[in-house]
Amino acid sequence: MTAGVKTIIYPVKDIERAKALFTALLETEPYADEPYYVGFKDGGQDVGLDPSGPSKGLTGAVPYWHVDDIRARLAALVAAGAEVQQDVQDVGGGRLIAAVKDGQGNFVGLLQDPPA
Repeated sequence: MTAGVKTIIYPVKDIERAKALFTALLETEPYADEPYYVGFKDGGQDVGLDPSGPSKGLTGAVPYWHVDDIRARLAALVAAGAEVQQDVQDVGGGRLIAAVKDGQGNFVGLLQDPPA
């Protein structure tokens, strides 16, 4: 079971230009503003900008499904024919992410937050 798509990450080549664009779109300043990640919150949605995304092979926005057991869900997606694009990685504070590419070339992200 998932908690739905609550996060979308955009791979960006120019983080400053992307930050300006999303600041204008969302009419808010980012809650996280680092050289390696810029994050916005809008209407319960987390929108992130990842300057390392293009080097990971990401070519478009990746929706992240929030799950309880990221490793089990990743294994299930691989068993169903997905190709791992980014293995499970801790991105800080115990938050885990991973991404796969389906048979159509679409990226699907997984995100697991640490226990409360």
